[in-house]
Amino acid sequence: MTTPSRLEVLDRYMDGFRRSDHAMVLGCLTDDVVWRVHGLRTTNGQAEFDDEIENPDFEGSPELTVNRTIEAGEVIVITGTGVGHHRQAGRFAFVFSDVFTFRAGLIAEVDSYVVPVG
Repeated sequence: MTTPSRLEVLDRYMDGFRRSDHAMVLGCLTDDVVWRVHGLRTTNGQAEFDDEIENPDFEGSPELTVNRTIEAGEVIVITGTGVGHHRQAGRFAFVFSDVFTFRAGLIAEVDSYVVPVG
């Protein structure tokens, strides 16, 4: 069995979010993963990360479109667009840039920059 490439892991991670598939997302992460959503929060470890896969402020799975992927060594940067449904505010459209740092073939750090759009 071959080890999946970083891009394959990232594709599985994004598909997991689109499906709200916790096991699929968590299988792409190191146990000590750190996720920084700049300006909002930081999660440490898989248990905290798991709580954010389906953030309680939102309902349903997000629509996520990756527009650009840039790979440099152990780091992959993606940019894209998304739409979610906030329980109080309704439709939430955004653009994003995520920086993924890999260790031993898994995602060890995620730096997310999210900007709401009209």
